[in-house]
Amino acid sequence: MHTIVKTILSLPRPQKRIITLVIDSLFLLFAFWAAMIIRMDSFEPLQENKTWLVICSLIPISVFVFVKLGLYRAVLRYVGLNAINAIILGVATSSLGLVGISFLMRVDIPRTVPFIFASFSLLLVGGSRIVVRALVGKVSSSKRKPVIIYGSGSAGRQLALALRHGAEYRVVAFIDDDKNKQGSTIEGHLVHPVDELKLLIDQEHVQKVLLALPSTSRSVRKNILQKLEKYSVKVQTIPGMSDVVAGAVEVDQVKDVEVEDLLGRDPVSPKTALMHADIKDKVVMVTGAGGSIGSELCRQIVKNEPKKVVLFELSEFALYSIERELSQYVERRSLRVEILPIMGSVQRQNRLEAVMGAFGVQTVYHAAAYKHVPLVEHNVVEGVRNNIFGTLYTAKAAIKNNVETFVLVSTDKAVRPTNVMGTTKRMSELVLQALAEEQSNTRFCMVRFGNVLGSSGSVVPLFRKQIKQGGPVTLTHQDITRYFMTIPEAAQLVIQAGAMGMGGDVFVLDMGDPVKIKDLATKMIHLSGFTVKDDKTPDGDIEIQCTGLRPGEKLYEELLIGDNVEGTTHERIMTAHENKLTWSELEIILNNLDEACHNFEHERIRDILLKAPTGFAPTDEICDLVWLERQLANTKKAEELKLTH
Repeated sequence: MHTIVKTILSLPRPQKRIITLVIDSLFLLFAFWAAMIIRMDSFEPLQENKTWLVICSLIPISVFVFVKLGLYRAVLRYVGLNAINAIILGVATSSLGLVGISFLMRVDIPRTVPFIFASFSLLLVGGSRIVVRALVGKVSSSKRKPVIIYGSGSAGRQLALALRHGAEYRVVAFIDDDKNKQGSTIEGHLVHPVDELKLLIDQEHVQKVLLALPSTSRSVRKNILQKLEKYSVKVQTIPGMSDVVAGAVEVDQVKDVEVEDLLGRDPVSPKTALMHADIKDKVVMVTGAGGSIGSELCRQIVKNEPKKVVLFELSEFALYSIERELSQYVERRSLRVEILPIMGSVQRQNRLEAVMGAFGVQTVYHAAAYKHVPLVEHNVVEGVRNNIFGTLYTAKAAIKNNVETFVLVSTDKAVRPTNVMGTTKRMSELVLQALAEEQSNTRFCMVRFGNVLGSSGSVVPLFRKQIKQGGPVTLTHQDITRYFMTIPEAAQLVIQAGAMGMGGDVFVLDMGDPVKIKDLATKMIHLSGFTVKDDKTPDGDIEIQCTGLRPGEKLYEELLIGDNVEGTTHERIMTAHENKLTWSELEIILNNLDEACHNFEHERIRDILLKAPTGFAPTDEICDLVWLERQLANTKKAEELKLTH
């Protein structure tokens, strides 16, 4: 039977339509004679020529009506309500045609025959299509992967309907926490409680669970994922209904579970007044506009209707990418926002002054920085130049051009830093604190937060890639812990915190609970349908390997210095009172640092950073690659000199 069905399905559509039309004609012929024989209780009608004339006239008319109703345009495997309605209307028309033709031809047909004819026609024409759909579904479902849908709401129903017509997945059951829905049937599938999930997975050999919970909060989704984590199934989600309605995605376009769902952190709606304060109808400049945080700041800024957005970026490709994206966004929404792509380095004060003066910049978000800890350890001079002096030059340019607000994007690694990168960011904060005390035209503030999900260098895309390749998943230490936040939430909070500053403020964002990176990796492996390979489970799929802490890397990050922390009017923004230096004190440190960088004196650079009030406590020796190479060359020369003497 399967072979016959596959052969018919492989025929071209015109041939399949002709076969269907011939079969329907035979069904109508059988329905008419069956009606006559049942009513007359005799085979005598078969011997009358007029009766044959009636059916020979009726069949072409009936088929013509079916064609006009679009019955042969419907694909048999997807027969739905519209096709059934067409069949009912066509059969009713055919029955009326039987009455009319018999009257015109003066053929004596009993009054009940059209009703019996209609019943048989409906049964044969309609029923055959339902049988074919069931057979085709059975043949195709044998190739499709069994899945369970978690969530029996409207999204779950739409997903089940979409998957039924697809060629990849076969729904075997629904799972729902709502006891009122458990035991009911949706799209032909029973809704089960979560307790029965293990049994269903084993019985149906399910390897994937689809979450149909697009509008559920992240905290609820986190709890659900914790329940699913213990099963060896891959967990994926469907997009939000807003994206489906907007046409951005299809309802059956599944994707991997977002790490935001694993963290369970629900975003807080931004306060409009704070978002607008430094942006609406103003000229806003973002340094490092093409970076992870800088580009998201730009997106959030454009939404709040500035007059102009100055994109200041060193990387040509990054600048091109963000300028194109924002220009298209502005054009689609007919916004009156001018996008200005400006190439330049924050290490060039005259360029910064020229740009700010030319466009009349009122607000600066300084996101330009080297943030990758090991890379800055290997390139100390550039890290100091870009992070410390880049901030200094940008701030001085802002003061000269009477910029109203200057917001520094800082990092949790500036707290009791163990690496050069964190130390340079703490020095950047000291620069702004000192400048804030010296003058009052520009309002300076700093916003400090932890890691952002999806940023360049984030562990999440790395883990995903490693899991996809079959492992191993690598992390630097089994106890390493980090704070995480989504890029959009971080950008919104930076903007809001900047609007709250009075001058020289250090704001700290509430990053939620710290996350153990090994636990994050374990969850991602489990929810990808694999098991962790370790001493307890040597037959597991993917191993987690610890490669050792990198230069300057900390096990734990801290967000505050001291205990002088106060809340603000925003539930996720706090302010910290930090130690400061006067400008005269800081200027001496900066001059010495500038001279040491110019002469590539790495021992002196480290000594200056150690003596500065940053809390710098390095865990490694100097790791600058150029300095190490020179040290190696000097050592070789010394050894050669010894040998020659």
